Amino acid sequence: MPVRYRTYIIFSTVVNPRQTGEDNLLQVLGLQVPPAQETETQQLGASPEGATSILMAESQIHESPLSDPDPSPAPHVSAVVCDSWQQMVQTVLGVALLLGALAMVHYYAPMAAQGVPPDDVQKQIHDLTAQVEQLKQDQAMPTTVLNRYRNSIGYIYGVYQVGFPNQRPAVRARVSGTGFLVGDGLLATNRHVAEPWYGDSEAQKLIDQGATAMLESLVVFFPGSPTPVALSPASVSKTSDLAILRAHNADVVRGLPLLPLAKSTGSLGQLVTVIGYPMGIAGMVAKSPTGIYERLAYRHNDINAASELAALSLIRPSTTCGHLGDVVGDKLIYDAPTAHGGSGGPVFNARGEVIGVNSAYMDGFSGGTLGVSVDSLRPLLQEAEQQR
Repeated sequence: MPVRYRTYIIFSTVVNPRQTGEDNLLQVLGLQVPPAQETETQQLGASPEGATSILMAESQIHESPLSDPDPSPAPHVSAVVCDSWQQMVQTVLGVALLLGALAMVHYYAPMAAQGVPPDDVQKQIHDLTAQVEQLKQDQAMPTTVLNRYRNSIGYIYGVYQVGFPNQRPAVRARVSGTGFLVGDGLLATNRHVAEPWYGDSEAQKLIDQGATAMLESLVVFFPGSPTPVALSPASVSKTSDLAILRAHNADVVRGLPLLPLAKSTGSLGQLVTVIGYPMGIAGMVAKSPTGIYERLAYRHNDINAASELAALSLIRPSTTCGHLGDVVGDKLIYDAPTAHGGSGGPVFNARGEVIGVNSAYMDGFSGGTLGVSVDSLRPLLQEAEQQR
C-alpha cells in the first residue's frame, strides 16, 4: 500500500521572556500560573512582530494528525504581579518598623529607669526657666529690700562749723545724708557726712591756716520713730570716703535688723538697688500730702521740719535701681540715680546684700554714680566694735 504524505501547517507560539519571568515570580510566591495565551496567524507568510513563527513539516499518514490548540483568554499577569509585589514590600516594611520600635523600647527604657539626665531640649527648657525665675527675683528685689530694711536706713542731719579760736566761725553749714545699721548701735555712712568739712576746699584751706573744724550736732531719724538719735564718729577712714557712726540711744535702734554685707562686690552688669534720702528734707517734703507740703515747702533745711516729718511718720527713704557698670579699686560705678542727701546709703546686689556705700555722682551724667566697696568698710566696722 503506497505511503501517502500530507502537508500540515504547525503554529508554534514563542513565549515572551518577560512573561516567563513573571510566571517564575508567581511560582516563587506560591500563586497559580495562568495558562499562556497563544496567538494564531490567519495568513501564511504573515506573523506578528516576534510573537509567532510558521514551521513546515511532513508526517506519515498513519500517524495521528495534530490537533490545533484551543486558545482561551487569561487574566492580565502584570497586574497580579504588581499587587503581589506591593503586598510583599508592605509586609517587609511592617516587620522592619516593628523591629525598630522594639529596639527603641529596649534601649530607652533602661535609661529612663536609671534617671539619665535630660536631653538638650530639656536642658534648654530648664535653663530658660531658671533665667525667668532669676529675672522675677531681680525685679522684685527693690521692693524686697525696701520692705525688709526700710526702718534700719536713717536720715542724717547735722550742723558743723570751721573757725579760729575766740572768733566767729568762718564757715557754718548744714549737712544731710544717709546711714544704715551694720552693727549694735553702729551705722555706716560716708566720711563727708561724719566729717562734713572733708572734701570741702574752702574749709580745708582754713584748716591749713590753723582753723578748727567741729560738729555742732549730728542726729539720725529712723522711719517709724518720732525721736531723733544723737550720733558721734566711731571710726573714720583715712583713705576712702567711709565712716562708722555710733548711736547714743540704744532703745531706738534695738530690734532693728542689721543690713547684711556681701562677701564681694560681684560681677559687672548685675542689678543694683540704692536706698537713701536724695534731696534730704526737700525730697521728703515733696512726697508728703498736699497740706503738709504747702506748710513745709520753704523749710527745706530746718531741723524742725525734719522733726515734724518724723512725728507724722513721713521719714521715708527713696529707692533707685541700675546696673553695676565697673569696679576700679574700691570704687563702684553704677547708673542708679542719686542726689545730695543720698550719700551714705546702701548699695544692694540682686541677693539683697550690701556691696557698697553710695558716695557721689557726676553732675550731668546719669550713668556716673559712685560708691565705695564694702571691702573697705569691714576694717572700719571691726575697729568700731573693738572700741566698746
